[in-house]
Amino acid sequence: MPDEVKRIDYYYVAVPDKPGEGARILAALRAAGVNLIGVSGFPHGARRSQLDLIPEDSAAFVKAARAAKLKLSAKKSGFLIQGEDRPGAVADRLAQLAEAGVNVTSAQVFCAGTGRYGGMLWVKAPDLRKAAKALGIG
Repeated sequence: MPDEVKRIDYYYVAVPDKPGEGARILAALRAAGVNLIGVSGFPHGARRSQLDLIPEDSAAFVKAARAAKLKLSAKKSGFLIQGEDRPGAVADRLAQLAEAGVNVTSAQVFCAGTGRYGGMLWVKAPDLRKAAKALGIG
């Protein structure tokens, strides 16, 4: 089965770097019925963290985030990649982007178990169309 690649929207929120902040945000989104296809958290300045949130349904996510009084970033875009786990799966995708002259800003990819992998690739906004074409998604 070939890999699946699709464009995704994501948003980020800056939060205090303290126990429970991620749990609080994810619980509020869960209570609103929002399904996330990805979450990434990391330090972002002094005593702050950034949570990247990749919703399945952007409109429902934004509505729920506003109700939870989250200060969201502007919508950003990236790519979700999924497929059969094998040596070089991610290297192949990165090579496609490199050949097109697209720099990858961030990549987070993991084995999903049962022989599958999945992950997200981010590129700078001006490179989105060129990256989509290189990845074969119009």
